[in-house]
Amino acid sequence: MKWWFYTIPVISAFIHWLTIWMALKMLFHPRKPKKIFWLTLQGVFPKRQQQIAESLGRIVGQELLSFGDIENTIANPENVKKILPHVEQHIDHFLRVKLKQNMPVISMFIGDKTIQQLKTVFMTELEELFPVVMKNYITNLKHDLDLERIVVEKIAGYSSDKLEEMLNQILTKEFRFVEVIGAALGFFIGLLQIFLTLLAR
Repeated sequence: MKWWFYTIPVISAFIHWLTIWMALKMLFHPRKPKKIFWLTLQGVFPKRQQQIAESLGRIVGQELLSFGDIENTIANPENVKKILPHVEQHIDHFLRVKLKQNMPVISMFIGDKTIQQLKTVFMTELEELFPVVMKNYITNLKHDLDLERIVVEKIAGYSSDKLEEMLNQILTKEFRFVEVIGAALGFFIGLLQIFLTLLAR
């Protein structure tokens, strides 16, 4: 048996790695359509950038970041309660400091007891008012802010270089893993070929 016969696993691993590497490269390259004989080649992302942008926009606008979820989160009574202490501090400062500065005569008749009573009334009213205000705000925001359109325009407006750079930043480890798995699979297939050949002799 010739020595080169035993290099089959290495060659097979290299071919598998090269095939996967080229397939990953062809996600982005060539940037523009290129004619090779009767075939027209273009990278998947450059060719379908508009469709990809529309699909991502639809997913983000309808599934990942829906205004319903935003409204439920902002108007949630538990979340409202978290900001009420800050509001109460502001009201306390207003009644004790700003009111005295702007309306000194009225502040002369407001003592600690009255301030506490006013704060209690204000906080009770605000606790009921905040969810209503935030829901109205989200409703208006929904009309003014089209998330799906924004995502579509952003992704469709990226250059192919920028899109490739972004995806590589996110998926570099995954791409390397696929390449290594492909090479390992090719090496295993090469070993299997040697084994079957030797077995058949």
